[in-house]
Amino acid sequence: MSAGKVLIILSDADKFPVHKPDGTVSQENTGVFLTELAKPLGQILDAGYEVVFASPTGKSPSIDPLSESLLVYFGNWWSKRKDQELFKRMEIENNIRNPLPFSSITDEELKSFAGIFIPGGHAPISDLGNNPELGRILLHFHNEHKATAVICHGPYALLSTKCAPNSPGFAYKGYKLTSWSDAEEGLVEKMKGGEVPVKVESALAAEGAEMVNAASKKIGDITVDREVVSGANPMAANALGSKFVEMLKAH
Repeated sequence: MSAGKVLIILSDADKFPVHKPDGTVSQENTGVFLTELAKPLGQILDAGYEVVFASPTGKSPSIDPLSESLLVYFGNWWSKRKDQELFKRMEIENNIRNPLPFSSITDEELKSFAGIFIPGGHAPISDLGNNPELGRILLHFHNEHKATAVICHGPYALLSTKCAPNSPGFAYKGYKLTSWSDAEEGLVEKMKGGEVPVKVESALAAEGAEMVNAASKKIGDITVDREVVSGANPMAANALGSKFVEMLKAH
C-alpha cells in the first residue's frame, strides 16, 4: 500500500542563456541535474511513496550534461550509475518521459498529493519562475502546509506564486531559504565566459525571502522553514531527501 503521492516538478527547458561580452547570447545545454533529482527521488520511493512528474507543457525532460560528469560524483562511478539506472527505471515504470502538463492537474487532484519536490539544474530559470499554473499548484501546497522540497535552481520556481490567478503575492516572503548562490553562479559565468542573467539567490531576496547562504553553512547542509526544505547544490541532495521524507511522514 502506498504511503501517499508526491508531485515532482520538471522544467521543459533544455537551454539557458549566457550573455557574452561582445553582445551575443549563447544558449547553453541544460536540463534537470541528475543527482539532485535521483538522490531525493530514491529516498521518496524507498519510503513507500508514489511519484508523479509534471512540467509546464508535458515535454520530455533533458538531463543537464554536466550532471552526468564523473567530476560531479567525485569519481564515484557506482553512484553515477545508480542515479542513471533510477532515471531509466522511471522511464519504464513512471511518467518521467510524459510529464503531466501543469494545466491538466486540477485543484481537486492536488488534494491527493502529500508533498511537492523541485530539483535543480539551470533549466528552472527558463520556464518555472513565471508560470501561473505552477504558481497555482505551489499555492495549494503552501496554503495546506504540505511538505515542499527545492534544491539548487529549483527554489526559483517559488517565484511563480506571484503569477498565480488571484495571487496575494510571493507566498514565501519572510521564509528562510537556501538556493544556488550568486557566488556559485559567478563560477559558472567564468566557466562560460559571460553573464547568466538570472541569479536565483538575488531574485528570491528581492521578493522578501530571507536567504541563508550556503557559505555560512556546512557543506551539504539544508535549510528548513515551516513547510519548506531547501538546499544549495548537489551536495545537499541526500540531506534534503531525508528531511523531505521526514516532513511527509509528519504531515
